[in-house]
Amino acid sequence: AAPAETAGAEQAASSGRVVDPSKPMVALTFDDGPQPSVGNRIMDCLAQYGGKATFFMVGERVGSYASEVQRMVAEGHEAQIQAQVSQANDAIEAACGVRPKLMRLPGGNVNNTVKANVNMPMIQWNIDTLDWKTKNADKTVQAVLSKVKDGDIVLMHELYSQSGDAAVRMIPELVNRGFQLVTVSEMAAAKGKTLEPGKLYSSMP
Repeated sequence: AAPAETAGAEQAASSGRVVDPSKPMVALTFDDGPQPSVGNRIMDCLAQYGGKATFFMVGERVGSYASEVQRMVAEGHEAQIQAQVSQANDAIEAACGVRPKLMRLPGGNVNNTVKANVNMPMIQWNIDTLDWKTKNADKTVQAVLSKVKDGDIVLMHELYSQSGDAAVRMIPELVNRGFQLVTVSEMAAAKGKTLEPGKLYSSMP
């Protein structure tokens, strides 16, 4: 069975950070990490442009790359996982001291059994870059910039260097276009949405 994916933790590092509900925002999400060679480049670029992202991580990878997970939390990103839910949450909490509040199912697969048994909000997406398939930075950038709008949740994968290349190109352009780069939880708060356990969320227009 595919490892159950991802959960989110969001930190005090974002204190003092203001998200303007009247301005457009987009949530960049990165699956399948942690992968420091890519994730740290993404965080460097987000730091430069004042953005935050949400990282959905594979539980069994977290222990090996705890320092990257600690950085995510310290810089106000959301830390998340991809493994069976309780073990994944335990792994993230052990790495960074914060227990995830959100999850993403592997491949976004959901059924009634999953809904009944997962006591966390489940975060999907409405822009799928297909970066895992194309492994092409130009196509990944185009997949986002050609249609991005307020409230979108973008799916990318932290495992691939090309996705890192795409992220560091699209982040400045999104900011230039007036988008705030926010975590999923920041977007929900700014939009006045309560993320409920067992419910799915794919965008927040």
